[in-house]
Amino acid sequence: MFATIARFCVGHRRGVLAAWILLILMGDAASLPLSKHLTNAAGGSSESARGASILDRASPVGPGAVILVQGAPVDAAATRARVAVLTAKVDRLPQVTGTVNAYTSPDPRLRARDGRASLIVVSLRKNASTTDQSSAVAAMRADARGAVPGARVLVGGDAAVTADMNSSLQHDLFMGALVSFPILLIALLFIFGGLRAALLPVIGAFATMTGALLALLGISYLTSLSQLVLDVVLLFGLALAVDYGLLMVNRFRETRAAGADITGAVEHTGAIAGRTVAFSALTVATALSGLLVFGDPTFTSVAISGIATVLFALATALTLIPALLAAWGARLTAARRQRGEDRFFFRLARRIQRRPWLAAVGVSAVLVAVALPFLHANYGNSDPRTLPLASESRHVALALAADFPGMRADPISIVARIPASDPRIPAYAAKLAHQPGAAAVSLEHLHGNVAAIDVTPAGITQGATAQHLVATLRAHRPHFQTWVTGSAASLVDFKNQITQRLPYALTLIVLATFILLFLVTGSVLIPVKALVMNTLSLGAVFGALVWVFQDGHLSHLLGFQPFGTIEAWVPVVVFVFAFGLSMDYEVFLLSRITEAHDEGRDTNHAVATGLQRSGWIITSAAFLVLIVFLGFAAGHSLGVKEFGLALAVAVAHRRHPGPLHPGARNHDPARPGELVGSRPVAAPAPLHRPTRNTSALGRRHRHAWRSTVSHR
Repeated sequence: MFATIARFCVGHRRGVLAAWILLILMGDAASLPLSKHLTNAAGGSSESARGASILDRASPVGPGAVILVQGAPVDAAATRARVAVLTAKVDRLPQVTGTVNAYTSPDPRLRARDGRASLIVVSLRKNASTTDQSSAVAAMRADARGAVPGARVLVGGDAAVTADMNSSLQHDLFMGALVSFPILLIALLFIFGGLRAALLPVIGAFATMTGALLALLGISYLTSLSQLVLDVVLLFGLALAVDYGLLMVNRFRETRAAGADITGAVEHTGAIAGRTVAFSALTVATALSGLLVFGDPTFTSVAISGIATVLFALATALTLIPALLAAWGARLTAARRQRGEDRFFFRLARRIQRRPWLAAVGVSAVLVAVALPFLHANYGNSDPRTLPLASESRHVALALAADFPGMRADPISIVARIPASDPRIPAYAAKLAHQPGAAAVSLEHLHGNVAAIDVTPAGITQGATAQHLVATLRAHRPHFQTWVTGSAASLVDFKNQITQRLPYALTLIVLATFILLFLVTGSVLIPVKALVMNTLSLGAVFGALVWVFQDGHLSHLLGFQPFGTIEAWVPVVVFVFAFGLSMDYEVFLLSRITEAHDEGRDTNHAVATGLQRSGWIITSAAFLVLIVFLGFAAGHSLGVKEFGLALAVAVAHRRHPGPLHPGARNHDPARPGELVGSRPVAAPAPLHRPTRNTSALGRRHRHAWRSTVSHR
């Protein structure tokens, strides 16, 4: 089948290339409308999600904004006059429905404890789009710049946090691509020694990303998608397309070096490398499908975008790359013929085969040691602290927490479908004021006979005290129906959801991966070995994640400020992505080992030969993918930074095969030295040197920090 596809692409290369050019143009045009369809809003069926939905519908205004005036005496006449002028200017902005400041409201919470800072609380129009909210925030910041002499005036709050998170994401995407593409191209030039060969994987990556964006635009009309899908498409599109393009081009050059003409080399590449790429893509897509089991809207978005990217990476490898090889094949230099097999990777395998258990135990012990920090992992959801250090909304959030009692961001909200005037509501609120762990309690009067009691927990918003308070409020409810929501409640629900659904996701991923690897190799032992080594490697990745981002090691080098947690969504998403990528390299290696075995070599010799034939290309692919992921680890958004670095560590761990590969032993006494159950693949036709050329070629941005400074 794969040879037939390659043959079709050779014979109709102009049509194939024209179709891909059209698809690329359409995908490029789809990027802008897609970005407008993406959302930061959370959803789902958890209690916190249902409570947040009731609050959103009942609230008379949209996400609020907070203007912090810091550094000037609040009671000074000049400060008061300047704040009044700024408040009036902000109140006239199109999306603003109301403003209140420390001078027009008797609420003491609008003044800092030291008397040198105050707040202007801004209400925005309900149901305003994310773009309109961002425009309003930008206008406020323009008005605030220099508005109060002697004071620093900053804009924060819900709308500002959302705008800053989106801006940070866009910046990271742009800078990640800006850094990755040229470095990838330079590295490919060194690997292939020619511009055209180096361009092929890059063209494949660009086609993969634009094709995935076009597909996601269509999907966005059917279901809501998270802002993370753009990160997933860019990260995974670059990684997989470069992997697959590198494999296809390398196999083509090897086949040409063996004496094949262009047509024969492309067909052979499609038949052998195309089959490997197809199994690899199925393995990666299977791992990503595990995210669908959780039923979380953000995970679903990541899974959909990841699977779409994988399928387009497969399509480019099976159609676009063969068409380009047919068109440019005469100008591509052939690979150098290997001078025997006794080279670096072959010798490495032979050394390990002499003491396989020593190597296995040694490497496993190191991986387990690196994984140990994961045992004390703490989880959190996105909040302003995950924003870049220079972000205005981050500074405002920290100032609220430090200087404005009762105004700290994101309380625990108890929502009831009862008007706040009902005597049961204030009675329950008074009772909660004495609840251990509650620092402050206030009432919200909302539309639609809905009341909300805001309970500010002691300590940090999503800390252990806050999570324990959520559990207590849910365990001891009043005599009317309530929904407990807020970021702490959302974190509790998310962790419970992961705990409940994780066994099903793991079962799906492990079984499907085992079946696919069995189909590739025909062996039972090899898939089991691969799964065990993958588990150890991923444990080390998670340990490194905690050691760096939770414990704060290397924080100065990576440019972030640790606060004792890691993003709750990161380990789950990293698991499926890293698992898929690790199996990607596993399939590459096992395919070459199987080929060597089918040529008549015994098991140990086939392993060493397969490693020699694939070791350089796997290492090169891993190095290129490492460039991509490190480019995003250098971003400003902490979640993306965690994601990029964790995947980079995962790829670095798996750039060479696990120690059990070379140590594989025969257990079939009738066939000494052979892989038991190895499944032969059809051998390619003999290659003859032609006398002439016969060719005709990614929530958890969450609902971003519901404001406690809503206009009351």
